[in-house]
Amino acid sequence: MLKGFGTRLKALFGINTFDESYFENLEDFLIEGDLGAKLAFDISGEVRKRAKSEKSKTTEDLQLLVKNMLSEKVEAFEPTLESGELTVFLILGVNGVGKTTTIAKLANRYKKQGQQVLLAAADTFRAAAIDQLEIHANRIGCRIVRQNSGSDPGSVVYDAITSAQAKGEDLVLVDTAGRMHNKENLLRELSKIDKVVKGRGVKDENYKKFLVIDSTTGQNGISQADLFNQAVKLDGLILTKYDSLAKGGALVQIGEKLHIPVAFVGTGEKYDDVQPFNKDEFLDTLVGLAN
Repeated sequence: MLKGFGTRLKALFGINTFDESYFENLEDFLIEGDLGAKLAFDISGEVRKRAKSEKSKTTEDLQLLVKNMLSEKVEAFEPTLESGELTVFLILGVNGVGKTTTIAKLANRYKKQGQQVLLAAADTFRAAAIDQLEIHANRIGCRIVRQNSGSDPGSVVYDAITSAQAKGEDLVLVDTAGRMHNKENLLRELSKIDKVVKGRGVKDENYKKFLVIDSTTGQNGISQADLFNQAVKLDGLILTKYDSLAKGGALVQIGEKLHIPVAFVGTGEKYDDVQPFNKDEFLDTLVGLAN
């Protein structure tokens, strides 16, 4: 777990024997935590300078040094819904990351805030995904627009936005396919959906694209973010299985390389188990400052 990573890092900082092997171990440890070789080298270099200076160098001082360096790489983003205007969230992610369940959690969250939510079942390549989304819609009590398996995803999105506009609804959550026959097909299909949303008169500031990532995937999460960001410019990340996050460094790398903030985290299986990302809490846990 991420907490375990922070505990181990705190223990390493607490050794206070700053020989060459210490800094080599620190660098290796940070790389193992998916922070990447360059960032791990930069951090160990700063710790080296602090440790060999006359400045205060308690365990907490070194932890705060690392936290401040990482803070520049990670950002939080919580979207807001404009009253009286339609907002569209395009939810992306590879199969198996919990994308459909995440959509249900977001629908439940915004519905409890008094918003009228519509689900768009645009993952038409998997009949099971359509059926699953409809079950969630019925349980939560919101509308769903769906077509038969194999239908054109862009057509589903078009119908959903048109219907939501006609009924004055507040939010459309769009489920999308996470895997096709090849990368080019995936990028082409998502780009097409993107054009459909923009063509329906949804304001740019009311149209957000979120990538759902399994928090335990590490380096795979970075490649997924890069791939989907090529198809549609991502506005934020949503992390699933955040309660069992093994490595936090991948999130830092995504922020550093792609400048994509984190919007929400999923912490369990229930509909209420989703919350806005807390940057300070994440960094405190990552470097071992959290209790």
